Amino acid sequence: MTQHILGIDPGLASLGFGSIHITDNHPELLDYGIIKTAAKTDIGQRLQTIYDDLHELVAAQKPDLVAIEKLFFYRMGNTILVAQARGVVLLVLAQYQLPIVEFTPAQIKQALTGYGAADKQAVQEAVTRELNLEVLPRPDDAADALAIAITAWFQQ
Repeated sequence: MTQHILGIDPGLASLGFGSIHITDNHPELLDYGIIKTAAKTDIGQRLQTIYDDLHELVAAQKPDLVAIEKLFFYRMGNTILVAQARGVVLLVLAQYQLPIVEFTPAQIKQALTGYGAADKQAVQEAVTRELNLEVLPRPDDAADALAIAITAWFQQ
């Protein structure tokens, strides 16, 4: 059985994505990166950029499953902006009628390291190990998205 999983780490300034292909229960890295929006740009335009770029990404990648991080509350102002970006992501995924799974940060850390309060470095090292990479994926938002995709694979 093969499966293509797209992981998404929602954010307004930087939305991470990571794509893996599973063949015979073995993950292979397909792609990763970020959708970036400029801080001094109007919020509506930033959300439009996420919408447009994510549409292009999903159309090109054709994932079987999308995994997304559940909203985590940092500061109220930041949380609202991330929630707006996350809403755009969910809209695009609904337009493609893609199945979605969601995970909290603690669930992702637990799945990859066995410890729900693991630090970012431990999670990134687990991503590197699971995908047989020579270096840690960068930027952090893209590495986080790969961790989300791997968590979806583990949970099946």
